Amino acid sequence: MNLFRTKNIDAMLATARTGGLKKVLGPLDLILLGIGAIVGTGIFVLTGTGALTAGPALTVSFTIAALACGFAALCYAEFASTIPVSGSIYTYCYATLGEIVAWMIGWDMLLEYGLATSAVSVGWSGYFQSLLAGFGIGLPTALTAAPGALPGVDTFINLPAMLIMLAITALVAHGMRESARLNNLMVAIKVGVVLLFIAVGVWHVEPANWRPFAPFGASGIFNAAALMFFAFIGFDAVTSAAEEVRNPSRDLPIGIIGSLVVCAVLYVAMAAIMTGIVPYQQFAGVDHPVSLALQLAGQTWIAGFVDLGAILGMTTVILVMTYGLTRIIFAMSRDGLLPRRLSRVHPVHATPWTATWIVGLVFSTVAAFVPLRTLAELINIGTLTAFTLISVSVLVLRRTHPDLPRAFRCPGVPLVPLLSVAFCLFLMAHLQKTTWIAFAIWMTLGLAIYFLYARRHALLNDRGA
Repeated sequence: MNLFRTKNIDAMLATARTGGLKKVLGPLDLILLGIGAIVGTGIFVLTGTGALTAGPALTVSFTIAALACGFAALCYAEFASTIPVSGSIYTYCYATLGEIVAWMIGWDMLLEYGLATSAVSVGWSGYFQSLLAGFGIGLPTALTAAPGALPGVDTFINLPAMLIMLAITALVAHGMRESARLNNLMVAIKVGVVLLFIAVGVWHVEPANWRPFAPFGASGIFNAAALMFFAFIGFDAVTSAAEEVRNPSRDLPIGIIGSLVVCAVLYVAMAAIMTGIVPYQQFAGVDHPVSLALQLAGQTWIAGFVDLGAILGMTTVILVMTYGLTRIIFAMSRDGLLPRRLSRVHPVHATPWTATWIVGLVFSTVAAFVPLRTLAELINIGTLTAFTLISVSVLVLRRTHPDLPRAFRCPGVPLVPLLSVAFCLFLMAHLQKTTWIAFAIWMTLGLAIYFLYARRHALLNDRGA
């Protein structure tokens, strides 16, 4: 059997038309879906860690991370408009680079999306506890964080993180239309909260806090960019909705690029104001830096709104990433690379019910017992790998299928895809050694599963390449 056999694109499109998923999403839904996935833990939680790494130059780190995502987004948009099929980059690689590459990137995406839901659940827990504290309510310390997450404090489990993950799982399992409506409402609220922070915080900026601008030099900026890349993860989840979009060729590129542009502008503005209000050194050990900035500015009542907005914001991220992960599993199962039961659609809710609940149970457990920074770096390396491959895949598809109808064409080929690869590899080089080791272990496990199970059960064994 050929390890690099590819799927026929016409056959993939035909399968998507009869996949059983309801086409209920339009362009606004997709933009809000993207914003829902992007604006969350990265901006509300990890900005404190980023400021400690880069200082006020965190704005430059965000810009670098946004550029890396922007180049990859253009590549995603071409694929999404050309092959509007569930599975995101897994599906695109299966059509261009071959089965083993598709499997490995699909396995990589299980890590990225799954740990993203866990990481955001942990961030959600921090803001939820901050909100409760404002009402004089405190949880038992043992139930507030993963073991070892708080130095010098004995903690056992992050119970709020586990419970929110299970609640979102139930919603995603119930149906996409209901999930999209709730996402749209919560995104409108959290964008309003971000704009409120910008409008109020700008009047409390002390320019002296921006000096020195880059206290840790270029290395600090690039290290922070590698971490802040996490803040932009999510726009690619829009492509997972391909089979549930009414007009995917037109609407998917709008959703991908539109959501990324909106979030990049908001992020840079928030980082500038936040580091202008609070000297970056004061973010040490803080898991709610945005609301802290407002508290120190004397805007306590608005800080409460920020806590609420952060909670809603991270809720939408958990929702969208859980949704994206279940659709990737759905696509891999439908191709025979994972057990067929995982692609069965519920007769009433029209969702991959079994896959959804497996995702919820596994990654709610991860959220309960693994600290946030460990999760964030593992997610970043998985995403950067995916973005590198999507950029290579665009170059391959242009050569192998030059006449394939494309509603959106990535501009500047081959320069833009090559820039995307260069940016991603550069950021990967700034991740910690332990992150690389953990990623290598995960990918080795995936390779073993491919040869022991996926390769022998692939549908292409029956149909031919």
